[in-house]
Amino acid sequence: MDISVVIPLFNEEESLPELHTWIERVMRKNNYTYEIIFIDDGSRDDSWKVIGKIALGDKNVRAIRFQRNYGKSAALHVGFEASEGDVIITMDADLQDSPEEIPSLAEMIRKDGFDLVSGWKKKRNDPLSKTLPTKVYNWATRQMSGIRLHDFNCGLKAYKKDVVKSIELFGEMHRYIPVIAHREGFRNITEKVVAHSARKYGHSKFGMERFVNGLLDLMTITFISRFGKKPMHFFGSIGIMMFFIGLCAFGWIGGHKLLSMMYNAPAKNIADQSVFYIALTAMIIGTQLFLAGFIGELIARSSAARNEYKITEEIRK
Repeated sequence: MDISVVIPLFNEEESLPELHTWIERVMRKNNYTYEIIFIDDGSRDDSWKVIGKIALGDKNVRAIRFQRNYGKSAALHVGFEASEGDVIITMDADLQDSPEEIPSLAEMIRKDGFDLVSGWKKKRNDPLSKTLPTKVYNWATRQMSGIRLHDFNCGLKAYKKDVVKSIELFGEMHRYIPVIAHREGFRNITEKVVAHSARKYGHSKFGMERFVNGLLDLMTITFISRFGKKPMHFFGSIGIMMFFIGLCAFGWIGGHKLLSMMYNAPAKNIADQSVFYIALTAMIIGTQLFLAGFIGELIARSSAARNEYKITEEIRK
């Protein structure tokens, strides 16, 4: 099979027939063998009924329905597991992503050899309240991940099959799929400018909380990527540094007090100096961080996945 189109959706009954017709037209025009996988993320409207009608008339349509709303990451994860195409295309169901982009995205995977192609909505038809925070988060993600993409969260992406079968999405990590793929060893990642249309039906399903969640998820994925299997390297190094700073400060005020006593010079009591409490706090926090790293190491070494490594090829005699 050439292409799997994975479409997560939540309350999009009005746009689904038009989207299906549009995708079908593009696929037939380019003579692709394909499947369309709709993931209904617990819609409360008639989206599932609409999908059922579409599936009756098109054997290329598959659909999965969640009992409740789990989020876009869960929908994509299930869609990736179900996909069978050599190239996987993801797109939103609100008609803001154009199916006309599918052939060029697919060719960048098949002929140009990219692992992942992320859409870049260079000209967005969204209000400033969405575009400005998006630019800030894209900039922050570039700085923290080192991946030079302009639009990490664009729903329109193309993947090599190996990529989607190798990554695991949870929480709200769909925003950082390129970062996760890069962590798994897929380094041939690029982007393509794609068209972005104004929403035709309904309204956005994401509120302002996505900006806070996005920052927390970025911090999580960055930490897991660097220290997931070696937490002591993070917590232990910071803990030792803080303990050493506190110890040096305590040694300085303690030494000063001893010298003053030896030469009968006036000096404040150690407990009367604010530096004493700063040093004591630094030593306590340093000890706690070191213990956190030690406990993290025990958990990591007890994990069933501690020695799981993805092997792509092997030569044996």
